[in-house]
Amino acid sequence: MLEGARERRVRTGGIELCVAELGDPGRPTVVLVHGYPDSKEVWSEVAARLAGRFHVVLYDVRGHGGSTAPKPLRGGFTLEKLTDDFLAVVDAVSPDRPVHLVGHDWGSVQSWEFVTVARTEGRIASFTSMSGPSLDHFGHWIDRRLKRPTPRRIGQLLGQGAKSWYVYLLHTPTVPELAWRGPLGKRWPGILRRLENVPGDAYPTPSLPSDAAHGAWLYRDNVRARLGRPRPDAHAHVPVQLVTPLGDAFLSERLYDELEEWVPRLTRRTLPAKHWVPRTRPDQLSSWITEFVTSVEGGQPEQRATGRHADRFGGQLVLVTGAGSGIGRATAFAFAEAGARVIAVDRDAESAARTAEMSRLIGAPEAWAETVDVSDEQEMEKLADKVHAEHGVLDVLVNNAGIGLAGSFFDTTSDDWRRVLDVNLWGVIHGCRLFGRRMAERGQGGHIVNTASAAAYQPSRALPAYSTSKAAVLMLSECLRAELSGQGIGVTAICPGLVNTNITSTAAFVGVDAEEEKRRQNRSARLYGLRNYPPEKVADAILRAVVRDEAVVAVTPEARGARVLSRFAPGVLRAIARMKPPV
Repeated sequence: MLEGARERRVRTGGIELCVAELGDPGRPTVVLVHGYPDSKEVWSEVAARLAGRFHVVLYDVRGHGGSTAPKPLRGGFTLEKLTDDFLAVVDAVSPDRPVHLVGHDWGSVQSWEFVTVARTEGRIASFTSMSGPSLDHFGHWIDRRLKRPTPRRIGQLLGQGAKSWYVYLLHTPTVPELAWRGPLGKRWPGILRRLENVPGDAYPTPSLPSDAAHGAWLYRDNVRARLGRPRPDAHAHVPVQLVTPLGDAFLSERLYDELEEWVPRLTRRTLPAKHWVPRTRPDQLSSWITEFVTSVEGGQPEQRATGRHADRFGGQLVLVTGAGSGIGRATAFAFAEAGARVIAVDRDAESAARTAEMSRLIGAPEAWAETVDVSDEQEMEKLADKVHAEHGVLDVLVNNAGIGLAGSFFDTTSDDWRRVLDVNLWGVIHGCRLFGRRMAERGQGGHIVNTASAAAYQPSRALPAYSTSKAAVLMLSECLRAELSGQGIGVTAICPGLVNTNITSTAAFVGVDAEEEKRRQNRSARLYGLRNYPPEKVADAILRAVVRDEAVVAVTPEARGARVLSRFAPGVLRAIARMKPPV
């Protein structure tokens, strides 16, 4: 039983349903419906997070967990009977107010029935769907591709057909029951841990073998009948939030391509996760459910960000260092436009505050400014403690803060080296260690972006310290990516190239007097200005790299060209490096 839950029995259609409740019954009710081969405990992590804001209701679908199974099993799991069960539960737990429905896997499949049939109108306020399509919509999706085939549509059919291999097996008489009550039932927890990174906690429950055996009738009673004769009127009568795990091994993203036709009020979300998101991404799901339910309860359409990748970053927590100007500021703005909550960090308090203020104006639901010198370990430790205490664990970390230094090796003093390495390398190390560790401990994925440079793989006689620091950042990123690959945390090294930012006008030039240093700063700024590659394009590349989980991204054409040469013709870069730069 869920910790702190109040349990009751609801009778309907000759069976008893086990229903659990958490939170204040006077608040809006959120009903969580589990999938196959689960029981209501699959929602325990999400339910605990929602209980502080809502009246949370979970129930075991007939034949699962603490609910009894129909007799006979055949014909006892039709969508019509599952709808009867749902109405019996909501009449018991929320007789006077409509409920907010959340479904995963088969919980979502049956919930699509609930929100598209006339007899539930007025009993449901909203629906959040994940990893489970409407069988009616699926049937029409198949029918269109069969009647008007194109190479792309046939490819989509074959792709989803391959992902649905388990459906065919579940229609086989007796075999699924024997497998689940035998070796598969015993090995299933280990399979989930190995293939989906599902934590090895109290899920799944001991009732798994019988749950899975009974649940095979969900498929047998419904799939062929509905796919062959889909309802023509399966339009949703409530707002729907669709959460699509991008790594789902069982469902193609293409299944939802035409969903707007059936859902007039649709909000789309995507997650870089696999199928069992209630266990692997409870924080993000709870945040999105809370946001969606609150918007519906307030009688207002959800305020969605309109920037690119808003479906991916909406509501996520993103921290950007060096956010007071240049690439850092542009990156903070890009995440803000995508609906992320932004923490703008810079050693210049006024610049950080301006970035945070503008982030709120252009789409961030929340934005904060923090003044920190990333090279100072103690300051970074205090920042990490404050962020985790006040805002939670980051979803995306962008270690962008950096400084420039030019001049020959023998003119570069030990203090010069320490200053560059402290900011460009140790600042990245501090961020990765302090924030990345919490990502790993949370066990719900995340992404780290480290700003390196084309100088990381393009040697130059004029940039020994700067190039060394950025090469170290690049290798650190590659090593960390390898270490975190099994924990759902991506690591990206961004190598921008020549970008028009203020780093050129503030870079130090060693071995010359102050007047000559100023002249070289101005000259570099003019050259970069003439190149005029905007930091906004680098910010776009950063968001795209997180979405695609790219390892190394060379942004500008010259950075990409140098990257190719470094791999296939390094001698050319060495020859260029020997050339004395113009002064």
